[in-house]
Amino acid sequence: MTDELTDKIRFHDEYAEDFEDVAANIFAPIYPVISQQIINRCRIKSGTFIDVGSGPASLAIALNKLANGKVYAMDFSEKMLAIAKKRIESCDLNENVIPIFGEIHDMPFDDCFADLVVSRGSLFFWQNVPQAFREIYRVLKPGGMAYIGGGFGTAELKSKITQAMEKRDPAWSQCVEKRLSKPNLESFKKALHVAEIDPFTIIDNESGFWICFNKVD
Repeated sequence: MTDELTDKIRFHDEYAEDFEDVAANIFAPIYPVISQQIINRCRIKSGTFIDVGSGPASLAIALNKLANGKVYAMDFSEKMLAIAKKRIESCDLNENVIPIFGEIHDMPFDDCFADLVVSRGSLFFWQNVPQAFREIYRVLKPGGMAYIGGGFGTAELKSKITQAMEKRDPAWSQCVEKRLSKPNLESFKKALHVAEIDPFTIIDNESGFWICFNKVD
């Protein structure tokens, strides 16, 4: 484990409760919207799903409500996974949403395991983006899809959340805009090419910035 990864785990563990509070009380409205957009765009409504960098499992839980099958909520923070487990239990979803420890560069799944891999927000923190994309491609079943990126679902939701988050942290908007800057987004396209993933689709609109690709049969 690299020092950088160790620092990231320590950071996520330290602020896990803050992340949970933000997800539950500020970001909560976006997860049903994003989940519906995922289902509509990917047209996968059943099977095995993985939510990468799931945090408190908000997206995994919302996705499970729209799809049939199992959703694996994967995160590299043990403290975050403990929070996710409590949320999953409170929703009585133990059989359908499964918290699992894992790191994007070496995912704990067999080849051709998942029908759909999703992630909201984690790609901006990946250490080796091409390797992360390769791992996602590896665990996808032939014909499976990936939906990876960040966003708030709609412009209205983004505006409301921005107002709420700026009250907590005045610099929050600047951090978001930096992540979604043109040079940063271009770097993800280059990483896809390095990972030899082609074709792929970029969505960059009011719903956010999302990368979609499928595993060729």
